Amino acid sequence: QVQLVESGGGSVQAGGSLRLSCAASGRTFSIYSMGWFRQAPGKEREFVASIPWTGGRKNYADSVKGRFTISRDNAKTTIYLQMNFLKPEDTAVYYCSADSGGSWDYWGQGTQVTVSS
Repeated sequence: QVQLVESGGGSVQAGGSLRLSCAASGRTFSIYSMGWFRQAPGKEREFVASIPWTGGRKNYADSVKGRFTISRDNAKTTIYLQMNFLKPEDTAVYYCSADSGGSWDYWGQGTQVTVSS
């Protein structure tokens, strides 16, 4: 099992920045990649960004390219999502997830991000 704990959500005005963190523990050796997803009220959960666990190409949703940056620390146990130039439409619960075999198998509890205009 892999445990994921997110932190860093909050409220910010449009144009502001927030950084989310996701700490992974447990069987982290089984992780292929990690990612961020978000779910706004009344909408389906959507992909935001992902990063391979051992480094490599990062992927972003078109809606966040150029504004969000996903990264990981040197110990490879925590990933981050730096969110700049936030927009009201970025308001959602953000979830961290880990892929350990071709699908997003593990999920964190989510952290709320609210962007006011």
